[in-house]
Amino acid sequence: VQLQASGGGLVQAGGSLRLSCTASGRTFSTYDMGWFREAPGKGREFVATVHRTGGTYYAVSVKGRFTLSRDNAKNTVYLQMNSLKPGDTAVYYCAARQNSANPKYDFWGQGTQVTVSS
Repeated sequence: VQLQASGGGLVQAGGSLRLSCTASGRTFSTYDMGWFREAPGKGREFVATVHRTGGTYYAVSVKGRFTLSRDNAKNTVYLQMNSLKPGDTAVYYCAARQNSANPKYDFWGQGTQVTVSS
């Protein structure tokens, strides 16, 4: 599976961005899809995931501001990010996982930069 992330950019605090992640292959609907982010000087942290069943889970820091959805017909997940804060500045990575019981993700995209100015 190859993942292509897009949609990053520069936005002012309080603004919105929508990230997209498109996967290759015919088995997209069987994967859990997740977003992670890595800020300068910090490790990679979990942002959100959408299971193959459609269930979503969010990090506490983004819950209520970010919405993750998937369109299996387009092999794409969307991360709608609202009320952005400077602390959301990071490189955002999408990832795919075959086994929901495994905390590790199997495939990773290349990352897209999100910068939120104050």
